[in-house]
Amino acid sequence: MKYQEPQDIQRVLNTAKTVAVVGLSGNELRASNFVGFYLKRHGYRMIPVNPREKEILGETSYPSLSDIPVKIDVVNVFRAPDAVPGIAREAVEIGAGALWLQFGVISEEGARIAEEGGLTVIMDRCMKIEHARYMGRMHWLGFNTGRITSVRTGIH
Repeated sequence: MKYQEPQDIQRVLNTAKTVAVVGLSGNELRASNFVGFYLKRHGYRMIPVNPREKEILGETSYPSLSDIPVKIDVVNVFRAPDAVPGIAREAVEIGAGALWLQFGVISEEGARIAEEGGLTVIMDRCMKIEHARYMGRMHWLGFNTGRITSVRTGIH
């Protein structure tokens, strides 16, 4: 599938500092909350975008991308696919660097809008899982990291 190129994923992960999570839930059992927590814990400035919440994970929650007072590097979307074209337009308007659509959030129209607006698009991928894959944290869980070695560093 287009929009899943490893070099694009790695570039976005390595250059991003601020991530707006659209659809972040205050419910700790929701995937968006877990991903937001993970991103924050791993050094990203995580900004919730949810009009129904005032604060999530200790961060001010904004009703929309255009309400955020700082530059956004990545717009990470946890919303239904039919909401993506509008989110993509707003991401272009605020000058975001990338539009990242989580697992199951597939919108060719949204991807086209973002891409035509100059954004890198990652679709149907989890930012947390991709971060763990490329930053070396998944090998402990038995995932294929693409490394061919039986040597584990740091274990004696």
